[in-house]
Amino acid sequence: MNKKLVFATVVSALGSLLFGFDTAVISGTTKYITQYFSLTDTTLGITVSMALWGTVVGSIAVGKPGDLFGRRAMLFVTAAMYLVSSVGCALSRSLEALMIFRFLGGIAIGAASVMAPMYIAELSPARIRGRLVAVAQFNIVIGILIAFFSNYLLVNIGPDNWRWMFGVVAIPSALFFILLFIVPESPRWLMKMGRREQAKGVLAGVGASNVESELEEIGRSLQEEHGTTKLLQRKYAFVIMLASLLAFFTQASGINVIMYYAPMIFEKAGASTSSAMLEAVAVGITNLIFTIIAMFLIDKIGRRPLLMIGGVGMFISLASAALHYYDSSLVSDAAMVVSILGFVACFAFSQGAVVWVFLSEIFPNRIRGKGQALGSFVDWVVNAFVGLLFPLALANFGGGDVFMFFAVLMIPFFFFVLKIMPETKGKSLEELEKLVVVDN
Repeated sequence: MNKKLVFATVVSALGSLLFGFDTAVISGTTKYITQYFSLTDTTLGITVSMALWGTVVGSIAVGKPGDLFGRRAMLFVTAAMYLVSSVGCALSRSLEALMIFRFLGGIAIGAASVMAPMYIAELSPARIRGRLVAVAQFNIVIGILIAFFSNYLLVNIGPDNWRWMFGVVAIPSALFFILLFIVPESPRWLMKMGRREQAKGVLAGVGASNVESELEEIGRSLQEEHGTTKLLQRKYAFVIMLASLLAFFTQASGINVIMYYAPMIFEKAGASTSSAMLEAVAVGITNLIFTIIAMFLIDKIGRRPLLMIGGVGMFISLASAALHYYDSSLVSDAAMVVSILGFVACFAFSQGAVVWVFLSEIFPNRIRGKGQALGSFVDWVVNAFVGLLFPLALANFGGGDVFMFFAVLMIPFFFFVLKIMPETKGKSLEELEKLVVVDN
């Protein structure tokens, strides 16, 4: 595999690592910021979800700037926002300040969730695109694991442990910003801007097998869409539905309930604070292992088989966790932890590995920025509501009803994949355009 292609993929995917870290780091701080700021269930939910509302803004707002100024330019912006957010959260003296900096970090997460996989998809040859875009998801998982492990190491550092948990992300943020100076711009964006020679140089540099042929294919695709870059058109209705439903079901699985509240969930299952933090690390390790497995399979067996296998496994695991809350004699505390880890494994193997790959490849070239922004927008809106409402739902309905609700939603997800979702494995971005765009 071409070294420049691998390097550009790894660097751009650092945005996804920061995405994962910043998303999961809140889980270790909830107990301590609750005490420091005297939070209720409601204000805790608002504080946790504040970054998620930022992701909603970032994911929907980044599409047009990404089309105007380039994918790499927007990755620079996200790196700067990550850095400011991490330092700001660490130094916050009021709840309002913490929320503002969490919101800013959320904007960076939302923007990175669109730009990093899009950049990789537009740089990669079709035969390995799924594997390379999955590097972005792999880095999200690495970031989550680092956050859980960092929280575990810092939990006993003192009364200001939560400040260190937030502040440590400044280090990879600065590294991300520096390394972006070395990677090239997306060749498809360069072609869109009429900069053919630069696009040719980038494709040659990353080892494209037939540069002229690929340039011509990209040019034809852009020419066919010459009339407008408007997303909300009838011919795009099918692809919009596909992206929106996959994004919805990914968050409706409840995965980020685990990522945001894992120590709280494990403490309610009987673990001590230190043990709960360690069990959260086990969540991160499980997530990592099964993401790696999915990365090796995504371009071999395809996106749909991973999703269907994972959907069945998530239903079983979530239902088992629900039974623990209904009657702990049916599912013990230890078995409940195993159920949670099983759920995380099935999610990582399926939705976690596929969603950002699918969103980055399913939209036509000319509207890819807006289309992926829309898919990410749906993903983050659902995510934000889940993060906001979980503490209240847990207090008012109990864990049994909450986890069973997530389990039941995996049934329509399975049939969506089985009956509606197309397979994208091995197809060029231009071939996929012909598959999903319906001519008027």
